Amino acid sequence: MRIAEFDPATDAGMVLACYRIYAAGKPADDPHGPLLALPFFTGWFQAGWAGHPRETVAACIGSGGVGGSGGSGDSGGWAGACLLELPGDTNAHLGELTILVAPGQRRRGLGAELLRHAAQRARDHGRTLLWGETRGGSAGSAFAAAMGARAELVEVRRVLELDGIPAGQLARLRGQAEAAASGYSLIRWTGPVPAEHLDQVVAVKAAMADAPRNPGEEELRTDAARIRRNEQHAAGQGMRRYSVAARCDRTGELAGLTQVDVDPGNLAWAFQLDTAVTRAHRGRRLGLLMKTAMLDWLARAEPGVRRIQTGNADSNRHMIAVNAALGYRILDTWQSWEIDVAAILAAPPASGNANS
Repeated sequence: MRIAEFDPATDAGMVLACYRIYAAGKPADDPHGPLLALPFFTGWFQAGWAGHPRETVAACIGSGGVGGSGGSGDSGGWAGACLLELPGDTNAHLGELTILVAPGQRRRGLGAELLRHAAQRARDHGRTLLWGETRGGSAGSAFAAAMGARAELVEVRRVLELDGIPAGQLARLRGQAEAAASGYSLIRWTGPVPAEHLDQVVAVKAAMADAPRNPGEEELRTDAARIRRNEQHAAGQGMRRYSVAARCDRTGELAGLTQVDVDPGNLAWAFQLDTAVTRAHRGRRLGLLMKTAMLDWLARAEPGVRRIQTGNADSNRHMIAVNAALGYRILDTWQSWEIDVAAILAAPPASGNANS
């Protein structure tokens, strides 16, 4: 087995090889969600959502591989890949891990070797814990359990089929929300947060601090620089971002925000990002008000969008209720896993016939 490091910012051929591994495994690993377009996938490997430092490797069994280009008509002989993200100011003890293994190369120990490699590199960077997620009931979940990972938070992924919304339902829901949200108005923008709203958006996003999270994760700290980095990375992936905010008429402060990304590489799907309402303004149906306004806007601005994907921790009852009212249905569940770096490195190396 050979493991080779590469830089996704400069080696497009290797990114393409990894993309082909991902695409080949998707029918088994993630059969319900959209196939990521290559530019989206490339942006993820290059910078992710938050721009954390990262390491990427590809692996082949035997002496295969094509020496770092991977740019031939198939995956270049590479059978697996690993993306290790290294958060900085928050969760500096943690490594976020994604392992990809080609379907025809599974159960040969490749996944276990990639996990061990990631653990060694995580230890070199001072990390003590690895985190990842897999679809419930998938081969990835079986692999994580077999490696000794701890099952933690479950996220329920949902989809809203826009063609299936009954006529008049959105108008009825928006009317109910407007009645409960007297004294608030909506503002909206595309792309980056306008400078005059940035500090207030930071405050609104800080309201996500009480959202459910895994025991091994620290509270995510949001600041203006983090928001700008996220916007830059999304724009680099070609995403079109839509934002709707609720503003208190009495104070002028932003009370809530919802955001959606649209991928030009797959216009049929949109991706719901954070929806947050500050604690002082909760209980006024602002979440429902902002989301119905967003749907009205997208219908005009992005008529090709037919589905919107979202995810919520299964304990987030309030947002689940909002999504249920809108007509979201469950696609599947995604299991978070945590495993101690020391435990991985203390285990004997894979024998060549592991579960992945």
